[in-house]
Amino acid sequence: MTFEQYKPAVRRRWLFFAAGIEWSAVGVGLMTVACYWLYHSTWPLRIGIAALSAAMGMGMYFFALSRLVSRNLQRIGCKPEVVCLFAFQAKRVYFLIPLMMAMGYAIRHSSIPKDLAAIVYFAMGLALVLGSSLYFRQFSIVSTR
Repeated sequence: MTFEQYKPAVRRRWLFFAAGIEWSAVGVGLMTVACYWLYHSTWPLRIGIAALSAAMGMGMYFFALSRLVSRNLQRIGCKPEVVCLFAFQAKRVYFLIPLMMAMGYAIRHSSIPKDLAAIVYFAMGLALVLGSSLYFRQFSIVSTR
């Protein structure tokens, strides 16, 4: 008996959708936490932090995550037509996820003021949401063929 029969097999195009869902869900979650933390701030500080966070998030997307998404799109495009649903991320990323979660936990529970922590959370969340749009665009392109 092998574990191959228990893998959730899907057509390759669904990997683009799965990646988009994961990236957008994590991004929206991070941005929601950041907004909750900023809710208790004064208006001028809130606006300044939001503007800085948005600028940082767009920079992170344009200079780092868009390249990562492009590599992932190429990697997924080289997969066989029917593939395991969890192949939308490279295997090494599954080892990085607990590390990223631990870093988020450390920031959340550190003595760093929540206004400053919100900058990191919102910027990363926005970058992930922007990156997810590339996955959804590829899914729609492949689905219409």
